[in-house]
Amino acid sequence: MFSAEEAVGSQLPVHESGFTPEELNELLSFFESNEPVSSNSSSENSSRAIYSPDERKQRRKISNRESAKRYRWRKKRYLENLTNKVNKMNIENRRLKNRLHLVLNQCHVVWGENEQLRSESFALWAKLLDLYWILAAMQCNHDN
Repeated sequence: MFSAEEAVGSQLPVHESGFTPEELNELLSFFESNEPVSSNSSSENSSRAIYSPDERKQRRKISNRESAKRYRWRKKRYLENLTNKVNKMNIENRRLKNRLHLVLNQCHVVWGENEQLRSESFALWAKLLDLYWILAAMQCNHDN
């Protein structure tokens, strides 16, 4: 990289860029320094004040604390929402299990009734068959 003096001393089109030599020196000194140039953001003042390293460190600490506080708050809300969802799902699961138990009991009752009706049906078919045999025998005796 080149120094500010070299830039000003060289034949740069200063008047075309709109910067004076002093402004160019100031801009180039920012590029040569290892200090980060901050943009206007919500976490910093909109003024262009340059802070000492201790002030920047203190501001960064405060910013980090606030960021950590917001993170903990979001995490707490997220966990509360998950806990609420788990509770609702546990209630729904219990309700569905109770409903399934009721349906299985009703199924068992209907199955028992169905078996009873099937048994009665066989008994009635047997009686009907006996009556047909008796009727056939009576007709044979009547014809003879």
